Amino acid sequence: MPRLPLRSRFVRALTAATAAGTLAALLSGCGGESAAAGSSAGPGDGPGTVTVGALSNGAARQTRLSVTSVAALRAELPKSVRDKGELVIGVGALPAGFAPLAYIGSDQKTLTGAEPDLGRLVAAVLGLDPVVRNSTWENLFVGIDSGKVDVAFSNVTDTEERKRKYEFASYRQDNLAFEVLKSSTWEFAGDYRNLAGRTVAVSRGTNQEKILLEWQARLKSEGKVLTVKTYPDTNSTYLALSGRKIDASFGPNPAIAYHITQTAHSASPTRNAGRYSGAGASLQGLIAATAKKDSGLARPVADAVNHLIRNGQYAALLAAWNLSNEAVTTSEVNPPGLPLTNS
Repeated sequence: MPRLPLRSRFVRALTAATAAGTLAALLSGCGGESAAAGSSAGPGDGPGTVTVGALSNGAARQTRLSVTSVAALRAELPKSVRDKGELVIGVGALPAGFAPLAYIGSDQKTLTGAEPDLGRLVAAVLGLDPVVRNSTWENLFVGIDSGKVDVAFSNVTDTEERKRKYEFASYRQDNLAFEVLKSSTWEFAGDYRNLAGRTVAVSRGTNQEKILLEWQARLKSEGKVLTVKTYPDTNSTYLALSGRKIDASFGPNPAIAYHITQTAHSASPTRNAGRYSGAGASLQGLIAATAKKDSGLARPVADAVNHLIRNGQYAALLAAWNLSNEAVTTSEVNPPGLPLTNS
């Protein structure tokens, strides 16, 4: 059976993990697009203020940040965007959100999550009013192509295939991770050989299953055993982990970061036991803001992210959403992406 495209495999695993949590909610509305919150997710936020982690229903630590517009960075914007005074931010989270990246908040109407929060911060640095538009994944790219969306902040992986139509400003690592019980002393430490003798669960048909099965084959050739298990849904996986029927679960880092927040006060709290690039051993995968090719937006967006990195507000955003382990040191324009053979 042919495998799903990489993005579809990731979203399937991430949204499934979200649905298993207490804060998963269907995004309201029907059709391919909906309007979301305007200037910020934080009630009472005014010009120059962005509240990250607002309305998260416990998934994030709410943090209010004061953001000053930088005239030199605003000057880098295409004139059409400056004159409009708005940055239209695309998020492809319909029909169901994927915590902690993008989902409907506790007010049952506002799109919250690490992705729209970063978009709002970037808009503030560029002196623009953020307008967040939520759509299906497919219509996200239709919106960019048509000019209805200026830039997408929607967990888009930088790939060489996509560079044929889009330009990128990287802002987060694209990682997988191992989730274990907090009481476990096991660490992945970036070495597949540490999986010998372990039992690990993974979602069937996903990119992480492909990687895990490759490691299993390597260990077998070395005379060692890695037991790989799949379960019908993420709830079953979590029950197996809490019941110690498996040693670890291997999945998208953001989904694991979210689940860790949900188990923190339970009888079986969990932790992250190590991460691995979603692009494999040869390349660190990157998540990037995505704009139409030659739009002139990638550079000012990257410079705005780098401004946020330098002043510590980028770190505050990731910490609020428990995603500090996906931080980049620099936002790059069109960095090396997944090769055409794995896009």
